[in-house]
Amino acid sequence: MNPIWEGLQEAFRLLANLDPELLRILVVSLEVSGLAIAVGMLIGVPLGVFLGLRHFPGRNFLITLVNTGMGLPPVVVGLFIFLLLARSGPLGDLNLLYTPAAMVIAQVVIATPLVVGVTLAGIQGLDENLRLQILSLGASPFQYYGKLIREARLTLLAALAAGFGSIISEVGAVMMVGGNIAGQTRVMTTAIVLETRQGNFSMAIALSLILLLLALLINWLFTWVQQRKSA
Repeated sequence: MNPIWEGLQEAFRLLANLDPELLRILVVSLEVSGLAIAVGMLIGVPLGVFLGLRHFPGRNFLITLVNTGMGLPPVVVGLFIFLLLARSGPLGDLNLLYTPAAMVIAQVVIATPLVVGVTLAGIQGLDENLRLQILSLGASPFQYYGKLIREARLTLLAALAAGFGSIISEVGAVMMVGGNIAGQTRVMTTAIVLETRQGNFSMAIALSLILLLLALLINWLFTWVQQRKSA
């Protein structure tokens, strides 16, 4: 039988029966990536706004680092986080290696440059007259930044979607620092790798299809919110 057809049947069976192992993998995937993108947004949005509005020595160098980080190979991130958290590393005493926390740290490092870069582009794309108008009305710094962020909210949604998409589908870094432990650090991507290595292609295809469906649903939600706000 065609492996793809078998994968479709397996995916339907897993979803119809609410397979416990599948649900555990989904929960871990969403918990890790959800927390990572939340932290990435908390760090990346203020930094993107700061770089977009302020001019200071070294700014171009920082923007270059951000642009480089947007294309940083996840496996490189995983290697450095692994070396930091390993027992012989500077943070080894925290015992975070092969835990969901280590996976969150790695995904934050991957997602944050994307959030910063998209936010920076959105802030720089705002009309200069809008900034002057806000200042002329006597807005406080808090009101000034808040208004600009509100005006760039569609860009921030794009940053959220880009960052989340990059980490929910990432495998190299989470495999290195998470260890793919069943029930603890196994996520959709690492489960797909495991099933493929074991020759269980129908299960690997099923998990891949479910991951694609999950990504489609999440991005549809982001798009719906974005277009609704635009309208």
